[in-house]
Amino acid sequence: MQAHEQILKDVNAFCEKLRPTEDVCYLEHRYNDQIIPLASEFDILGLPVPEEFGGRGASNRTYVRAIERIGMEGSGVRSVFSVHSSLAQKTLVRFGTDAQKEKYLRPSAKGKVIFAFALTEPDAGSNPQEMKTTFKEDGGSYLLNGTKYLITNAGIADAAIVFAKAAGGAMSAFLVDMKTEGIEKEDLVSKMGTPTTNTGMFELASCRIPKENLVGKEGAGWEIAKQALVDGRMSVAAGCVGSIRDCLAEAVAYSKERTQYGKPIAKHQLIQEHIAAIKLHLDSSKMMVRRATVFREKWDQSPSDRELLSKADLAVAEAKLFCANAACDAADRAVQVLGGRGWSYLYRPGRHLVDNRVCRIYEGADEILKLKIASGVLGESYRAFS
Repeated sequence: MQAHEQILKDVNAFCEKLRPTEDVCYLEHRYNDQIIPLASEFDILGLPVPEEFGGRGASNRTYVRAIERIGMEGSGVRSVFSVHSSLAQKTLVRFGTDAQKEKYLRPSAKGKVIFAFALTEPDAGSNPQEMKTTFKEDGGSYLLNGTKYLITNAGIADAAIVFAKAAGGAMSAFLVDMKTEGIEKEDLVSKMGTPTTNTGMFELASCRIPKENLVGKEGAGWEIAKQALVDGRMSVAAGCVGSIRDCLAEAVAYSKERTQYGKPIAKHQLIQEHIAAIKLHLDSSKMMVRRATVFREKWDQSPSDRELLSKADLAVAEAKLFCANAACDAADRAVQVLGGRGWSYLYRPGRHLVDNRVCRIYEGADEILKLKIASGVLGESYRAFS
């Protein structure tokens, strides 16, 4: 069996084994503490990590297909991998030193280090440049102060890539051990959805970070963040494809079983309209993700080519915007097909309906991505924001 086929087989086995536990945890609205152990069991916590650092060395195409499958289990489960692998691991592969890769990346591929990615703050969401977290040199280390908010994996992470600004305004990225003195964490449980995934905030109070934990060059944080978001958005788009696929499967199965007016509701024309719309969402979203993956692969082959990066960035933004909205509509239609049963967390479409809503907010809100796409058409001189 080829490597990519084995990866997808392992991912599917993980999803099948996780589903019963995920069902229970979702109904009880609590963190699913089996996600990480089961992902470790099936060796899928280092999918995009090169084999030389203990990972599976998945290609972009294989990784995207893996995330699509994980997305069928819900945006919450998928977000664990989006942060740990798409945002953090890929950033370290691209910008980390050999020492950082040995200390953090290698164990992360086996689940011994779980990552968070800390860019968002209470007053810095769509515009990270407005962040208030600061750093300053202090002897042979850096001191970080500030608050990070709505951070996936914050409460369970062993390490986080944290972004902070110097007094002069330049942003930098740091690898932060989450057990470092000066870090106070708090779980955020009053979320609309994704209850089985850990989301939190943490405050850094004179948190001392070794100089060797600087990721990339000092002042290069914004460039690092922008490149990381390309992969983060790609994973959201791919996960939405999986969500749509699951909504279609649930709607089709239920419509064939449910009888009203003397026949299965699948024979009613307006039910077929919903089924057809979900299928169109699925096929269109798959094509958007495949197209973005092609651009992403071209950039990978020439990572210093700014034009290829720009094309990949735009293609991924288009895919993320399209797929997130398609996933929301697909879940809404699936709930409608299930009727009263759809209005319940006992059935999967209802969970997708709630969970998918956040996909239109994080990793680039709809409004920001629309402006980004428009400037790609009109030209950089027409950018609505810098």
